[in-house]
Amino acid sequence: MIFAHAKSQGNKIRIACVGNSITYGSRVVNREKNAYPVQLQAMLGEGYDVANFGVSGATLLKKGNKPYWNQPEYKKALEFKPDVVFIKLGTNDSKLINREFHNEFNEDYTTLINSFKQVNSSVRVVLLVPIPSFAADSNGIYGPIIKNIIIPKTKEVAYQNGVEIIDLYPLFIDREDLLADKIHPTALGATLIAKRLYETVKLNEEISIDIFNSIKEEKKISSFYGYEMADFVFNNRKCKVVKPRKAAVGLPWIWRARFWGHEPQTDIALLERGFHLVYCDVAELYGNKESIQLWNKFYGLMRQSGLAKKVALEGMSRGGIYIYHWALKNPSKVACIYADAPVLDLKSWPGGKGKGPGSKGDWEIFKKDFGFTEEEALNFKGNPLERAEKIAKLGFPMLHVIGDADEVVPADENTNPFEKRVKTAGGNIQVIHKKGIGHHPHSLANPTQIVDFILKSTGYKTNFADIPTP
Repeated sequence: MIFAHAKSQGNKIRIACVGNSITYGSRVVNREKNAYPVQLQAMLGEGYDVANFGVSGATLLKKGNKPYWNQPEYKKALEFKPDVVFIKLGTNDSKLINREFHNEFNEDYTTLINSFKQVNSSVRVVLLVPIPSFAADSNGIYGPIIKNIIIPKTKEVAYQNGVEIIDLYPLFIDREDLLADKIHPTALGATLIAKRLYETVKLNEEISIDIFNSIKEEKKISSFYGYEMADFVFNNRKCKVVKPRKAAVGLPWIWRARFWGHEPQTDIALLERGFHLVYCDVAELYGNKESIQLWNKFYGLMRQSGLAKKVALEGMSRGGIYIYHWALKNPSKVACIYADAPVLDLKSWPGGKGKGPGSKGDWEIFKKDFGFTEEEALNFKGNPLERAEKIAKLGFPMLHVIGDADEVVPADENTNPFEKRVKTAGGNIQVIHKKGIGHHPHSLANPTQIVDFILKSTGYKTNFADIPTP
């Protein structure tokens, strides 16, 4: 294990912040002290030299209306020969005047990355995904273009070049209050960016593993939002493993139970922080004995590959049944549970025996999976809700995110009574209520609360209370 960058011969680690006006600090009060590169310098301290090479209005595109390539700051950034370069470009490329050149975006970005590798072959390159724009002028910097074109292209570039990426977009999607003019962050918004960069610089890396080498089955490698993903079949079940660009020491991981890739913002944020992301399809077995056995074997494969003993379990909707049934059989292997609009009583869904409509087809599948008659299914006492007291005593922390207006998996038949019973039994559970929201959308547009819960539960949360800021 090593730190992301070690000092050589007592020299400071050089960090270049390349970008546009957001990097420069436009609209930030007292930008000389509060632009995010300056705040990052204050957080990191004397062992680092952070330089701001931001240029207001700069584009990534060479044919853009103000190419970064033509600015003196670009030459200065190269002469700086950084050990780490954070590149935050793309916002100005969303302007109407630049859109005709979007087909050249990937090539230009790759050339920019390579230019820094040429001056320092061991440079650590990190691409920063643009933050949202709430401006209404579709001819200027425009949110939908950033979201639907610039961001996907940036993630393609990260995958194609094997470099790191930090998705800043979700961190601001519900924080328009941190944007001074609907585009540029305030000093507090700059703090948010600086903290994410600090976490990245300080990532304690495990270099002794490439999990793909441990998977002997035939693999298909593709991109998962800029990260390498392996698809393979294990025990006749489709499986997926996504590896971070830099794996955190201890090799933490998150296990998605169902609905792969749906509302992936939490998964992406954890990949950024060195977590592996895995999936083993046991649909549709509803947490029966066969599904638990399959997951036990898959867990064994992940442990043989080097991943941590304890895993963060993630279950959306019916995935809640899967993660709680497996956790009940394997409590010592669970770091925490994140359940999102989870099914906790199969009589509620798919049974439809309460307020919700249920699903007749899925109810029949459930009965077949467990070998139940209708009467036996109605008397089934193995649901997480009915085992809440036992779950509470297993010790791991739980977070539920639910819509209070959920008509598919009603809260009053699932999370609400489960929470009450768990707390009464002394268990550790938090519930985030989304007022007026139904079963969809899952997760949170800004997943910070979920991510922080998982980081804290697994011992990877950075304590910024002890870190200086301007």
